[in-house]
Amino acid sequence: MNYHLPVRALRAATAAALLASIAVTALCASSHQASADSYPSRRITFVVPYPAGGATDVLARLLANKLSESWKQAVVVENKSGGGGVVGNDNVAKAQPDGHTVLVGITQIIQAPSLVAKLPYDVFKDLAPVTQISLSTIVLVVPEQQPIKSVKELVDYAKANPGKPYGTFGNATTSHLYGELLKKVADVDMTHVPYRGSAPLTNDLLANTVTSAFVDLTTASPQIKAGKLRPLAVGGEKRRTALPDVPTMAELGYPGFEIEGWLGVFVPAATPKEIVKKLSDELARIIASPEGVAGIETLSLVPVGGSAETFEKVLRRDYERWAEVVKATGVKGE
Repeated sequence: MNYHLPVRALRAATAAALLASIAVTALCASSHQASADSYPSRRITFVVPYPAGGATDVLARLLANKLSESWKQAVVVENKSGGGGVVGNDNVAKAQPDGHTVLVGITQIIQAPSLVAKLPYDVFKDLAPVTQISLSTIVLVVPEQQPIKSVKELVDYAKANPGKPYGTFGNATTSHLYGELLKKVADVDMTHVPYRGSAPLTNDLLANTVTSAFVDLTTASPQIKAGKLRPLAVGGEKRRTALPDVPTMAELGYPGFEIEGWLGVFVPAATPKEIVKKLSDELARIIASPEGVAGIETLSLVPVGGSAETFEKVLRRDYERWAEVVKATGVKGE
């Protein structure tokens, strides 16, 4: 009996299977490239998971207008608010993965997994990062009526007057996490007063209803320039150009505040990588352009841009860092 025939047949079958696999792979790659070449083939929708008028909405409209001009294709913005951003995030996570439904999200998307027991999507499995648009600076402020001139004076005041109110722009937000972190690292007792956004929080700060607050610089900047709010410190790893004389919390010896807010772009996870790259490259170009930089800085944000791969590293790093803050502070989402 010839035992070599089955071996030869097996080798032939294996070779045939390998060639078929290579052909399929090449076909898929060709198909994806053709898909990227024809992208966008119809209107693109930017989903903003928050109400119209806020910084995220304004920035999304800036990018949408510039992208529409560049690609000669309609780009519209839809506000799908609710659930602290979860509704809009989930809408994109479950959208057709062809690059025509795009999410303009914020840091909440990477904080939520540690704050909420169950989400309808997995940020790492159901969404793909495209580019990081900007950093959003958080600044610790007090009303001008307060005699407090530094973080140390605020801490001393809080220790001498336990239970005094501090405001945030919402429960389980960066503002809230920062506030509870300050309570922990400074060992003070302050009462949390959550608001529905930065605007009503700022109104009560101006009225001296709350003693202090961590507020986004986009909202606080006009009142700081007018002398109605006094900045004590900023979050982040370094000082901001807009407030060069204001130290960081880290400089003052308060750890944990180096992590900060940002805005970024996402698409459904199954979107072809060629389309993700095409969208990422164009948005990064717009962000780095003089018009993009000017528009972003007008909102007191710091332009970033960059590749999808770089943004993914930020997401994974910040996921771990925010999880540590949530664990340390005990903050829970709703």
